[in-house]
Amino acid sequence: MDLAARIRDRQGSFVLFALTPPRQSTAPERVAEIAEATKARLRPLGLDGLVLYDIDDESSRNPTERPFPFTPTLDPAAYLAEDLTDWETPVVVYRAVGKYERPTLEGWAGAQDPGRTLSVLVGAASSDSKPALTLAEAQQLAGAANPDLLLGGVAIPERHTRRGNEHERLLAKQAAGCRFFVTQVVYDVNAAKNLVSDYAYACREAGIAPVPIVFTFSVCGSMKTLEFLRWLGVDVPRWIENDLRHAEDTLQASFEQALATATELVAYCERLGVPFGLNIESVSIRKVEIDASVELARRLIGTLRGTTAPA
Repeated sequence: MDLAARIRDRQGSFVLFALTPPRQSTAPERVAEIAEATKARLRPLGLDGLVLYDIDDESSRNPTERPFPFTPTLDPAAYLAEDLTDWETPVVVYRAVGKYERPTLEGWAGAQDPGRTLSVLVGAASSDSKPALTLAEAQQLAGAANPDLLLGGVAIPERHTRRGNEHERLLAKQAAGCRFFVTQVVYDVNAAKNLVSDYAYACREAGIAPVPIVFTFSVCGSMKTLEFLRWLGVDVPRWIENDLRHAEDTLQASFEQALATATELVAYCERLGVPFGLNIESVSIRKVEIDASVELARRLIGTLRGTTAPA
């Protein structure tokens, strides 16, 4: 069963790999080279799908200096259409809806093949923003333009820790048409389990079936990467920071921590009957961290399928 069918049937146990498109300043021939190298790296894994992020300037959300400077990237929809046309699995295309005018988003949604493309719609980075299109408007617009297009939303365990109502936000998004949720990078397993628990029991109380929650994981090869994760809004517990800071090999320690966290969340979701997916990314462009993320995906695929994924 492919990714779209699994999500429609509210089934989980799938693994995705997330990519950020190349920078807008990248020469076209170099973009093509990057795409070919990426496909060659990921194809042996047997992934269930890809995720393409839509990067936006989030300085309005976090005014502190960004550890790595913001650089505009290619439109993920264009990158998929022009450079990943021969990728075999479905692709989840993020849409930062505040960047697009209504006709642009409507036209894109209406033209998608629902078996090939899924989408996660993301609202403005800050409540102070005044986008041309709100998240609620975008959800309604995309759903009307293409009723079969599977739409997902963002889930933030850290926000649940601060406010205690993220599960209610998920239920509201689900009622508005969201068929799955993708978290930001998970380092705090307790925050993620709290969200899963509250969501699962709220679904039972409401008499509705939960939809898949896709948990995102990323390795951290340096304290600079850790600083960037925190800038993005990821809560990294003090004990994990201490372990990474004092480890002989920060990247290996981070790899083992991510693997353990993913394994714990898988077991917890299975116990509560919440369908899940795993999404692996590298927030760094360093080759060693990208390679470690690919290895993390390989290990997790092997764990879920009870096999040894090809190296």
